Amino acid sequence: YRLLERIVKTLPPNLRLLATTATANNRVMEDLAAVLGPKLDVSRGDLNRTSLSLQTIRLPTQAERLAWLAERLATLQGHGIIYTLTVRDANQVAEWLKTQGFPVEAYTGETGDRREQLEQALLNNEVKALVATTALGMGYDKPDLAFVIHYQMPGSVVAYYQQVGRAGRALDSAYGVLLSGQEEADITDWFIRSAFPTRQEVADVLGALEESPSGLSVPELLSRVNLSKGRVDKTIALLSLEAPAPIAKQGSKWQLTAATLSEGFWDRAERLTALRREEHREMQDYVSLPFGEHMGFLIDALDGDPSVVTKPALPPLPTTVDTETVKAAVAFLRRTSLPIEPRKKWPIGGMPQFGIASNTNIDFQAQPGKALCVWGDAGWGGLVRQGKYHDGHFSDDLVAACVKMIHEWNPQPTPTWVTCVPSLRHPNLVPNFAQRLAAALGLPFYMVIAKTDARPEQKSMANSTQQARNIDGSLALNGQPIPPGPVLLVDDMVDSRWTLTVSAWLLRRSGSGAVWPMALSQTGHDE
Repeated sequence: YRLLERIVKTLPPNLRLLATTATANNRVMEDLAAVLGPKLDVSRGDLNRTSLSLQTIRLPTQAERLAWLAERLATLQGHGIIYTLTVRDANQVAEWLKTQGFPVEAYTGETGDRREQLEQALLNNEVKALVATTALGMGYDKPDLAFVIHYQMPGSVVAYYQQVGRAGRALDSAYGVLLSGQEEADITDWFIRSAFPTRQEVADVLGALEESPSGLSVPELLSRVNLSKGRVDKTIALLSLEAPAPIAKQGSKWQLTAATLSEGFWDRAERLTALRREEHREMQDYVSLPFGEHMGFLIDALDGDPSVVTKPALPPLPTTVDTETVKAAVAFLRRTSLPIEPRKKWPIGGMPQFGIASNTNIDFQAQPGKALCVWGDAGWGGLVRQGKYHDGHFSDDLVAACVKMIHEWNPQPTPTWVTCVPSLRHPNLVPNFAQRLAAALGLPFYMVIAKTDARPEQKSMANSTQQARNIDGSLALNGQPIPPGPVLLVDDMVDSRWTLTVSAWLLRRSGSGAVWPMALSQTGHDE
């Protein structure tokens, strides 16, 4: 909208402009009026959808919601959309439903060239449902869509109404069901917090540009500020849309301009952040409503007339799930593992303390590895978190889970010994786990890598360049003989992959065989 505002101001005053949007409340209309100009004729349609039967169900765990989807999809007539908040959830829900025999597909911003094919498959009723993020959004129209189910609560009434309103456009009755889970608050909070750069992020970017009068490219910025690429991109995108803008792009580089950032930028950011938190609270109120009161609540929140609402055309769906189905969902969540792709090049800037030149090929690479879970997820993630930060000891259940994963993985050539990544903060945590894992695999354990320098935790480093710099020179072999065979390299967390990359490089150049990295958890911070 900031870019649109610039464009509108350049149009001749006598030029007529047509602006269309999906469902919007008065607040959104006021924002649009501020962007498009005061002389607007507004036309709004009827918000009441008599064909939609709305329902909310609290099912805190992912396993319960997966079980509910499997049980209900078997009884729901027609075809529909299942919305998730994240790409990972869309892929996971689709995979689960496929294991239960349902013809479904995931549809996300990463779907790429298959988008049109999947849209057509749903139009032709070739799939029971698409499990989608908001990538399946405005412009998609299937009039006979029989249900829209939300796997988690969206962040606002406007967003929810736009999505659920895709059901029942040409049907007498359709379901709109919102499943509410315990992780959605954290996800929504992340979206709200990350919508605008912080004052510190802006200061870091502007400070780096001030020190480089000839300008900096994004990769060069990443080497100077401890921010992720996503945060740098967000910061420069929003700063460049200000009028006047404090930064401008010249070729591939960003430079400071003579303009300063106005306080209005922060006023707008704070106002919109507060508004989004209020919208989130409004959705929490919506989840608490009894059956039959949802449509009236939505229409009132969208500044319509709730007095015209009639009772739902369909009965409420069951709100409970079978224990055995939940157990199957838990087993599914615990059987998935994630790949650890080996890095192939050293970072820009190299690793000077190891004598490694910038952006060169890694001559002693790790093999593709495996992580048991994502940090904090509904499978093994909670147990990993408990072991690291509460118990100070990883459970035997995690040992057994890793043994099972390694047997299914079956890396070739098979590891003949086990080692691990050391830590000065938790000196016994990973070695203890790795020794028990080695014993369960029937392999010897050798502690051959040493941490030579205390550094900040890798998770505090926000981009790959900073993460590589943080590990440079901090690991070494401890002088013990290096067995020649293939080795399983164990760590608790994998974030940037630089720790595993350097460890594998040290081992292989000193005579070990293939290095197979294995971690308990992937943090999801890697870029």
